[in-house]
Amino acid sequence: MKKRLPIGISDFETLITGGNVYVDKTPLIYRLVTEGMFYFLSRPRRFGKSLLLSTLRALFEGRRELFKGLWIDKSDWQWEPHPVAVFDFNSIGCDSPEILQR
Repeated sequence: MKKRLPIGISDFETLITGGNVYVDKTPLIYRLVTEGMFYFLSRPRRFGKSLLLSTLRALFEGRRELFKGLWIDKSDWQWEPHPVAVFDFNSIGCDSPEILQR
């Protein structure tokens, strides 16, 4: 079966279970999580920030089944679930600084 390009998909579970192409970035994600403390992710629109955060969410929730066949599945990652807080600011319409202040 031919895999599709995941145009517009920013949810890791949807991407993996939907038969889409996924370039395995889990070695980099593993380094990000195990070697650092604080990160500021600044990239242009549509550069995969939401997909990265969705991948981190699945990883910290211990959803190993989504990572089958990827590098991190064969690594020493401990698959114990951790609480994950998600704040989605996409639905907030903010056309001016005054609206943001409220």
